Amino acid sequence: MSSQITDLKIIDIPKVQDPRGNLAFIEKDIIPFPIKRVYYLYDVPSSAHRGGHAHKKLFQVLVALSGSFEVHLKDGDNETKITLNKPDKALLIVPGIWREIGNFSSGSVCLVLASEEYDEEDYIRDYADFELFKRT
Repeated sequence: MSSQITDLKIIDIPKVQDPRGNLAFIEKDIIPFPIKRVYYLYDVPSSAHRGGHAHKKLFQVLVALSGSFEVHLKDGDNETKITLNKPDKALLIVPGIWREIGNFSSGSVCLVLASEEYDEEDYIRDYADFELFKRT
């Protein structure tokens, strides 16, 4: 997989502003893949890290529905850190990118939209295996 850090994308989620509270929405044209799985992380201690893996084929979109967290991303050559803290901004992570999520604020909720159902065979959970995957 030849994915690069430059393949990551921040997606603007449309919102309707209203004095009674804002409404954000996600429709099929906003996410660049059919959504086959939705899950969310919550009550994550600030010292904990989630992720720590890459995917061979799966695309993901992460949204900070509440609070904030940092997403540390590596493509094998380059790395970057992105803070998500607005529910109308989403991060598209393409296959072949290593991700670790940490520095969760109190009350944060990380929504994940995935292009595939859960498949353990799609995960690369060891960084040395990830580096080998990127070289082949």
